Amino acid sequence: MSIFDIPVMQGYIRMCRDGWEQNWHERNGGNLTYRLTEAEAKQLSPYFRTPGSWVNMGVKAENLAGEYFIATGSGKYFRNVDLAPQDNLCIVEINEAGDSYRIVWGLEKGGRPTSEFPSHFMNHSVRKAATGGENRVIYHAHPANVIAMTYVLPLTDKAFSRALWQSATECPVVFPGGVGVVKWMVPGGADIALATCKLMEKYDAAVWAHHGLFVSGPDFDTAFGLMHTIEKAAQIYMLVQSSGKPVLQTIFDDDLRAIARDFGVTLREEFLEK
Repeated sequence: MSIFDIPVMQGYIRMCRDGWEQNWHERNGGNLTYRLTEAEAKQLSPYFRTPGSWVNMGVKAENLAGEYFIATGSGKYFRNVDLAPQDNLCIVEINEAGDSYRIVWGLEKGGRPTSEFPSHFMNHSVRKAATGGENRVIYHAHPANVIAMTYVLPLTDKAFSRALWQSATECPVVFPGGVGVVKWMVPGGADIALATCKLMEKYDAAVWAHHGLFVSGPDFDTAFGLMHTIEKAAQIYMLVQSSGKPVLQTIFDDDLRAIARDFGVTLREEFLEK
């Protein structure tokens, strides 16, 4: 048995492969982090090496002290994860102060966690608090149709949520709370991390203008499914817009309410018209 026979590693690697196959990760674009359960960390621990030095992240989250994360590496390519996960992924341990990490497995040819690890870390803290510890996945990718939408729609939560809900019937069921939108900011910095954290207190997904999509979920299937659903709806929206034809019919607000009623979900009513 190897570390790659353990289910959580198989699920993580599969999600990287699926994201690459969807064409969401050009070059070294995108990143994925997963907060391990205590049982998963224990299962993986026999494969840990002597840990490296503690690295201060410049951010602090006391509710993540002592946790372990799987992360993609900085500058690594999603397309290579399936071929050599030990060179492109890492497992990191968080110190008891909740402000530093050290690598305990992976990146065998050198490197560090994704450059956006501090941003992921802060958003893990927010989502852990917001969901009572349920959310464990943070995933960032570059789906083209979502990015295209940021050039033609007002950069507001309401505009994007309504456009996506009205583009595909399953959308109000999959993300009834809507999506948040972050205006364009330099990636990897404190400003975009803080802006995203504010949105992730109430949303499962945030659109980064002219950049990509940032989602969270309790497990790989849910997080990947959310990304996939939003991008499919964005594709439909952009196809309709690019057809040059007038929109003759749509899913109206009362239709959205009917979907929510029948599927037992609560839509963000502030995004609907009275």
